[in-house]
Amino acid sequence: MKIVREPKVYVIGRQVVDRSEVDGFLDAHGLTWETDTEVGAEALSEIGGRLCYMSFGAGRKTNREYLEHLVEMGHGSVLEHAVWNLLFTGISRSCTHELVRHRAGFAYSQLSQRYVDESDTDFIEPDLIAEDPELHALWVEACETTHRIYCDLVEKLMAKVAELHPDEAKTARRKMARQAARSVLPNATETKIFVTANARALRHFIEMRAHPAAEVEIRKLAVAVLRVMQAESPNLFGDYEIYTLPDGTEAARTPHRKV
Repeated sequence: MKIVREPKVYVIGRQVVDRSEVDGFLDAHGLTWETDTEVGAEALSEIGGRLCYMSFGAGRKTNREYLEHLVEMGHGSVLEHAVWNLLFTGISRSCTHELVRHRAGFAYSQLSQRYVDESDTDFIEPDLIAEDPELHALWVEACETTHRIYCDLVEKLMAKVAELHPDEAKTARRKMARQAARSVLPNATETKIFVTANARALRHFIEMRAHPAAEVEIRKLAVAVLRVMQAESPNLFGDYEIYTLPDGTEAARTPHRKV
């Protein structure tokens, strides 16, 4: 049985700017504008903000200065133009139950236990259990037992479904067996989820879930997301600070909350 204790965040997609269309708009209105960022999402947020006041070429000159001002003023709607496609692995079904409560500005596509065979799945162990040998042994026993029962159930259910529904396609019979057998899988079962979110929604997620009061696993995920986003877009996520709590885990904070 493979145990996973740290989430992984992959950046699958990011935005690009069609500069010819931007220049067409600027020319049609007798405007000129240049930005110093090569990050599509940062440029698009700046374009959206400048359009509101037709302030192209005026005021704050750098993209960082412009976006920092938006964040300081709480003009979060402009940040909704910045979008990323992310893929999370190494997290539990329990974690995604909390994750998908973040609805506004998010889209999700999660691994299906009805279609995907979980006979070779990984498990996510909570740190509080992992650090205690006795608790760890009990947890491993529970996961191994339920997983073995799952595998036995799938095998027996496949035979039963074939008997009850001989005319069904093999794919449909597998789905029926797995969707019944998955009922015994624990919340610790590892899952994968594809997430699309805008910068404003990601900031809200980070503020809520990287908070010290958040559950440990989703806090790990939120901090991992923040690290990725600070590398992807320092102008939109550079105001966050990651710090270590007394128990050795990490949290994050920003002076500009609820943007």
